[in-house]
Amino acid sequence: MDGTWRYAVTLPGPPGGHGPPQVLIVHATGELTAAGAAVFADGAGTFRVVIEGGAARPLAAPPGPGRHMCLHIVPLP
Repeated sequence: MDGTWRYAVTLPGPPGGHGPPQVLIVHATGELTAAGAAVFADGAGTFRVVIEGGAARPLAAPPGPGRHMCLHIVPLP
């Protein structure tokens, strides 16, 4: 991990729905994956990701068809 403890993660709207993206704030949980990657989660702890190569990768498959597995992130202070 690069020392950033919070990220804004952009979730695209549903395919073909022309809806706006949703932005979630995730923070470091102190947990690590089996591979040693830091786990980040939203406030409720239901949306969990690892940060790899400048993108967020959800730990659980996102619901619905066509959902993205590589999500845009912005580090937060």
